[in-house]
Amino acid sequence: MTQPPPPPNQPPQQPGFGPPQPPSTPGGPDLNKAPEPGYGYPQAPQAPQAPQTPAAPPAAPQGPGYGYPQQPPAAGYGYPGQQQPGAYGQPQQPGPYGQPGYGQQPGYGYPQPPTMPMQPQPGGGGKKFNAQAAIIVSAVVAIALIVGGGVWYASSSGKDDDKETTANSGDGKNKTNGGGGGGGDSSSEAKEKAPADTNSKVLFQVPSPKVPKDVTSISTSGSWLTDTVYAKSGIAEIVGYDRAKGTEKWTIDLPGPVCEATNRVTEDNKTAITFKPAMPTKGNPQACTQIAVIDLEAGKELWTKTAKSGTMPISFNNVTISGGTVAAGSTSGGAAWEIASGKQLWAPKTSDSCYDSGYGGGEKLVAVRKCGSYEQRQLHIQNIDPKSGKVIAEYKMDEGIEYAAVVSTDPLIVAADVNESAGDGSGISDFFSIDNKTGKLRARISAPGDEFAARCDGIYKLEKCSGLAVGDDKLYIATEEHEGAGESYSQTNEIVAFDLATGKQTGQRADAGEDYTITPLRMDGGNILAYKRPPYDKGGQIVSIDGGTFKQTTLMENPATETVRDVEARMSPDSAEILFSQGSLYMSEVFASDFSSASDEKEYLVIAFGTS
Repeated sequence: MTQPPPPPNQPPQQPGFGPPQPPSTPGGPDLNKAPEPGYGYPQAPQAPQAPQTPAAPPAAPQGPGYGYPQQPPAAGYGYPGQQQPGAYGQPQQPGPYGQPGYGQQPGYGYPQPPTMPMQPQPGGGGKKFNAQAAIIVSAVVAIALIVGGGVWYASSSGKDDDKETTANSGDGKNKTNGGGGGGGDSSSEAKEKAPADTNSKVLFQVPSPKVPKDVTSISTSGSWLTDTVYAKSGIAEIVGYDRAKGTEKWTIDLPGPVCEATNRVTEDNKTAITFKPAMPTKGNPQACTQIAVIDLEAGKELWTKTAKSGTMPISFNNVTISGGTVAAGSTSGGAAWEIASGKQLWAPKTSDSCYDSGYGGGEKLVAVRKCGSYEQRQLHIQNIDPKSGKVIAEYKMDEGIEYAAVVSTDPLIVAADVNESAGDGSGISDFFSIDNKTGKLRARISAPGDEFAARCDGIYKLEKCSGLAVGDDKLYIATEEHEGAGESYSQTNEIVAFDLATGKQTGQRADAGEDYTITPLRMDGGNILAYKRPPYDKGGQIVSIDGGTFKQTTLMENPATETVRDVEARMSPDSAEILFSQGSLYMSEVFASDFSSASDEKEYLVIAFGTS
């Protein structure tokens, strides 16, 4: 039966990322670095569109459904020797395929034929930008921000296990937040169980804050869960809410906005942020020079520190914690402090010929160290001691790979867009599975951008990835949306698994179902927790996927009322922070903008759901 078209007044989709932050103040190793590109990365929010009549659906493609077993093509997409499309539409030379485990099996399904462009719908979250569109939008955004004096920061929803992992190096133990992505301890027992009634209700909503005059957008990055508190960044503040009622338990006032926040939390509920020393203005956007440790249970700022490269303060792009250490990276290098005391452990030296652009935390501390000049770059992926910074093991990536993101530190996985061949702004063409004891490459996994929906920001927020999870020595990735099997021309997708030792698919697959798209959030013991983005007339779902059988169990289904759906639809898994724990789901935006401030429609920073 043909499904009726969605109503024309559905809300526009929020973008996945904001444009890159400006380069930090000079003072670190020069290395002839060129300005960091904005290729395909954060995009500015779009103003609400006028209602439009839904476009006529395209003709359904013929042939087997996406993702079903295929006969390998003679020269399939992603095989050695085939040229990939370049970032600017020009052919690129094939990337280095000499690494073991790469190109040994065909990609997930055949590349899909192009279809007619359609308006993005609340169900499914829309397609990723293609390279050309990303470049154009990025340029327009950059000009708009320069002219308007606006400031834009955003992040994806890369979170980790809920109280699963513990650091095994250094003095401090870490538990991880209730969100998605990253490595988890799959040997522990799953904690999330299906309630007697899976229907949820709205626990509370937090209105979107108003941005200051003459500022286009401000970061609200950062959300965390403890047993009693849901904490969320606002504009120049962090607020702790009662997990069930939404009443404010405490507020930490800051002099400027939070730039970036780690999703990781210590066993005693401490986390770390980087923020600006003052509110941005049209004439002074401010730099992200401040690092602070926050006590999420007590609602206190324990200490604030800065670091210098030479004589100039460092503007930090990312921050994480591991083994009792806070580590922050930038284009001027990295620095670290003890969580307990605030004592500085290391900072960049002006004599360094390489610099730490960022870190991945959790069970291990992994540095992405950049060496060489621009376009002759070599990335060193280093497992380091969190107390001294001493290198334990190192893997050197092929020269010419400019950026890499840390997907997980144990097992160690990094993602990179080799030769900018992803072509979709996702930041991922390949995953590298690395032995963090020896530094040797275990496997290289090809993940073409038109087939897989995971995203990472390897330029600035090196630990921010979405659309994936890691556990049981496997990488679980969401596939791109594609035509469903029904006659309604709906979109759907799957989660598939890769073995990190061989780089090959395991054959396991979890289907989203007609009109739904599914996104991995995190591991829960050996199970995968995932969010199912609904069609226009349903509420979203949280499901638990058995790590062995891949059988899905519904843990939560949200209300299908229009007012609730409108808020939930704005919280795209590509961009929003999504935390699920103990039968409660918290979805939040990572920016507040003047678009939402000026809108007649009420906008929300947070919406929380819970089952009985």
